[in-house]
Amino acid sequence: MLKAEIRKQALKDRLLLNDSLYHGLNESLLKQFKTLDFSQIKTIHIFLPITEKKEPNTFLLIEWLSKTHPEIKIIVPKADFETALMTHHEYLGEDDLKKNLYNILEPQKGSLHEGEIDLVIIPLLAFDKQGYRVGYGKGFYDRFLQDINAQKIGLSLYPAIEKIDDVNEHDIKLDFCITPTEIIKL
Repeated sequence: MLKAEIRKQALKDRLLLNDSLYHGLNESLLKQFKTLDFSQIKTIHIFLPITEKKEPNTFLLIEWLSKTHPEIKIIVPKADFETALMTHHEYLGEDDLKKNLYNILEPQKGSLHEGEIDLVIIPLLAFDKQGYRVGYGKGFYDRFLQDINAQKIGLSLYPAIEKIDDVNEHDIKLDFCITPTEIIKL
């Protein structure tokens, strides 16, 4: 399937999730996330969820990390839609977040992070068995991931699809993807 078709279907499927199922899938994602080895991780970049689009609730992961691994620095993105680039800021808590024009939560006072990042938790609508992902189509994460040497982990409420047919040279492969039932090495 082509990305545009996959994107349309994945958005539709997510929006059809009732609140109870959505909550359960997020709890299962957290359960899988807790099994990762964080012993060598100093900095994690993690996206903030657009809950209206039923993205995985990364606040559950952030809360767990803050309690069990307070030594890990949590970084969250801020998007510039004119340049299609992101800046990365220290996470100071939910009180520091404000929705932008696109309804995406962004940090307001968190200091800019320009150092190393060990692990990136990446949003996606779908992913395939080869490790490629379909996002919203703006390329923010592909541009960001080109320049860093971090472990790349996607979060998906659904299992992998067989194959994305229109992958291109700018698409960055995931190292792993966490689903509610497993962690898949790609």
